Amino acid sequence: MSDGRGARTRVDASDTATTDGGNSADPADRATTRSSRAGRPSIEVTEKADAPAKPQGGIQRLIAWVMALRPVRVFLRFGASGGEIMASGMSFQAVFAVFAGIWVGFSIFGIVLASNPQLMDAVVAQLSNAIPGLIGEGGAIDPEALSQARIFGWTGAIALVGLVLTAVRWLASTRDSIRRLFRLDPPTTNPVILKLKDFGLALAFGIAIVLSSAVSLISNQGLALVFDLFGVDTESPLALVAVWLLGVLVVFLFDSVVLGVAFRVLSGVKIPRRRLIVGAAIGGAALGVLKILGTQLLGGATSNPLLASFAVIIGIMIFLNLVCRVILISATWIAVGMDDAGIDARALSPEQQEQERLQRVADARDTLVQAERERLQNELASTHGLARRRVRKKLERLEELDEARAVELAKKH
Repeated sequence: MSDGRGARTRVDASDTATTDGGNSADPADRATTRSSRAGRPSIEVTEKADAPAKPQGGIQRLIAWVMALRPVRVFLRFGASGGEIMASGMSFQAVFAVFAGIWVGFSIFGIVLASNPQLMDAVVAQLSNAIPGLIGEGGAIDPEALSQARIFGWTGAIALVGLVLTAVRWLASTRDSIRRLFRLDPPTTNPVILKLKDFGLALAFGIAIVLSSAVSLISNQGLALVFDLFGVDTESPLALVAVWLLGVLVVFLFDSVVLGVAFRVLSGVKIPRRRLIVGAAIGGAALGVLKILGTQLLGGATSNPLLASFAVIIGIMIFLNLVCRVILISATWIAVGMDDAGIDARALSPEQQEQERLQRVADARDTLVQAERERLQNELASTHGLARRRVRKKLERLEELDEARAVELAKKH
């Protein structure tokens, strides 16, 4: 009976799977059973009316507004998904991948770089800007030693094996971390093909560094020609600022492209183009700021006299940890935006979406049937005589209907 506090809805147990378009019932709803004219039990759901919302105070409204902000939700999702742990694991593997990759890269491209000192200096500058304290004066790697590196030898062979293992592992951990932030399962691609894909991406990343260095060198030379054409001194503040801005732009474009490849190609997430560009640009800008402040960050991390003997390595590890955090937070930004827009990152086919809808309908029906079963069992334990017999028959009919529905679903599959 309705008492004015809620509305009562009748749902036939055999048709529950197609009721309400697959939406699950409110957990606060209460299911009851009545016998229909056909002799079958029908499930009645008493929908609990929502209580009137209490007026929120100023502080509560402020908290609700802050919690609804997208950056706040991004960081909450990043933390809830284990982003801190994933970034730490990625940065640990990145340290070994970077050193092995630089050694093998200079071994492979050493002949080309040795014949072009300007390109060599541009590559060193690119690496120094990418990871402060890695290479150059006072860095962990001496450029003179790299210019003599050769792949044909024991050290080169060992570094090559190390590069393959560490680079592939780092890329694999990056892919799994990004997919976890999108709440996706690991890819089902053949493991051998997946490793070859990772190795190809690692090689492409090394080539991209050389190409971006060449672009930066050509851009600087072109800018110098423009200054000479207009009679501007290349050592003037205007020229130095222009060169610096050009270098920042090249680094930003390089980082944005790399992040876009990581989000779309490496992880295999179906991200719409506009959201991919925006997310990669945000990550590229954050990495640019991080690299500009890298020297100060490195100096602060290495100022501890107790760490002086290996301060540079610690500084590089801290910097790489921050880089990995930026990568994962940028991916989380895209994931939250896609969820807000109702975009499924799995890019399911219409058949798969229909199958999921039917599964949700079946789950909702099972919830209602289970609630009704428990209610009848409780009523059976507390009744006697004819009332107990009627409850037992209702329970038996419910079990028969549930079993018939299970057989029907099994035939469809």
